[in-house]
Amino acid sequence: MNAVAFAPGHISGFFEPVYHDEDLTRTGSRGAGINITLGAISRVYIENSRQQNIEVYFNNKKSNALVTKLALKYLLGEKPFHVVVKTRFDLPMSQGFGMSAAGALSATYALAKLLGVSKNDAMRASHYAEVQLKTGLGDVIASCFGGIEIRKTAGLPPWGVIEHIPGKFDIVLCIVGKKVDTKKVLSDSSRIGKIIDYGKYCTKKILEKPSVENLFKLSQVFTEKTDLADKQVLEAIEAANQYGKASMCMLGNSIFAMGETEKLYRVLSSFGKVFVCSVDELGARVIEGKDSKSFFK
Repeated sequence: MNAVAFAPGHISGFFEPVYHDEDLTRTGSRGAGINITLGAISRVYIENSRQQNIEVYFNNKKSNALVTKLALKYLLGEKPFHVVVKTRFDLPMSQGFGMSAAGALSATYALAKLLGVSKNDAMRASHYAEVQLKTGLGDVIASCFGGIEIRKTAGLPPWGVIEHIPGKFDIVLCIVGKKVDTKKVLSDSSRIGKIIDYGKYCTKKILEKPSVENLFKLSQVFTEKTDLADKQVLEAIEAANQYGKASMCMLGNSIFAMGETEKLYRVLSSFGKVFVCSVDELGARVIEGKDSKSFFK
């Protein structure tokens, strides 16, 4: 048996980490971001086995896939299945595009379909894995629901509450520098204070005036005040601002921009690899029938 699922990538414009000791359900982040049409698609195969065994392939290469494997283990419990996951990523990991969340979520959604369990179980399993391994805090929840979102409160529903900002437009992404170790940043006590303070401030301000323009403006404030961006990232943002609005993807040496798409593509190409996508309004979903064949080439 096999099933296919897709999960959108997710860009955080700003975030406030929220930790609850011993309660992964209420741990996560507040903030705002955009789900994008580039993400991760997984085909999952299961068969009966004497013992539980999980194999994961990322872009056709066997991978340790710590987040995906832990998420699948949460979903499987003690069930003795042999599970094979083949995931294709549209974007690189560790650049602020929410790929580890999208990988885990697309795999758990597909496995949930095969096991006959709910999407909520899949969401919970992926959220627990991301939070436990400190590879992300709010990407899983955002990716489940799609669109341009404000995470008003942290964690899984009913504690985690999301509000949407309407909007559908092209987004230009540019990878400017090397990968960022999210776990390292989230564990850095010298940085986390500023991230919490400005994440709280920006979330308060976006709730007062929920708009795409304000999301970009506040994301620029967060980028500047938290000192997370290096010189190259700041230069790329400045160049992109000539033709629209731009800011840093949290947490990655990459930027996201909207405005005059062709001009943004051209000006950002001198800084690094550029991708063009749009807002994904549907969120994570199982891909059925013919669609699964065309989706998973």
